[in-house]
Amino acid sequence: MTQNIRIAPSILSADFGQLGNEIKAIDAAGADYIHIDVMDGHFVPNITFGAPVMAHVRKDSKKVFDVHLMISPCDAYLEDFAKAGADIITIHAEAGPHTHRSLQAIRALGKKAGIALNPSTPTSILDHIIDDVDMILIMTVNPGFGGQKFIPACLDKIRDARARIDATGRDIDLEVDGGVTFETAKQCVEAGANVLVAGTSVFKDGAEHYARNIEALRG
Repeated sequence: MTQNIRIAPSILSADFGQLGNEIKAIDAAGADYIHIDVMDGHFVPNITFGAPVMAHVRKDSKKVFDVHLMISPCDAYLEDFAKAGADIITIHAEAGPHTHRSLQAIRALGKKAGIALNPSTPTSILDHIIDDVDMILIMTVNPGFGGQKFIPACLDKIRDARARIDATGRDIDLEVDGGVTFETAKQCVEAGANVLVAGTSVFKDGAEHYARNIEALRG
């Protein structure tokens, strides 16, 4: 298991009125990825923002834009987010009728492809698509809102996903999103995760503490 732990602050917890400045601040504070949660009010019970907003803030960081599409159907919007500056585009297994085709479309756009598994989505979904993904995202809360409590039962899913990744011999990121705190981060890493998405844990206490919070999660 890789020990190169990457931190992906979720801008869902940022000050939307100062979004560009917030992205600059977490970039300077040591973020590895910028995690962008896109919600449609249909697949999940919340609405955030679309590709035009992301394109506007793309200039504020050269870090990896890790775009998590919590939208359905997703296929019609893949090209928009690719053009807006996404580096990784992650879709949910339930976001369309042909998951394999959607993952192929992301790669055809020159982007890394990710698959997200909700707490109730079995890891067996990976059996026929793992060779077409560059990232597996294990949701440790039900998607749609920030600030939720970590679901401990998902640790077994992280372990199972890590075993499946190791069996491929490929370098696939294993990301965890939901309720990641300084305490649960350690559990996720021990279970096999190498990318941690955190919103509240990074953005709390103001910009002067972003670097401290990022390093605490990494440590």
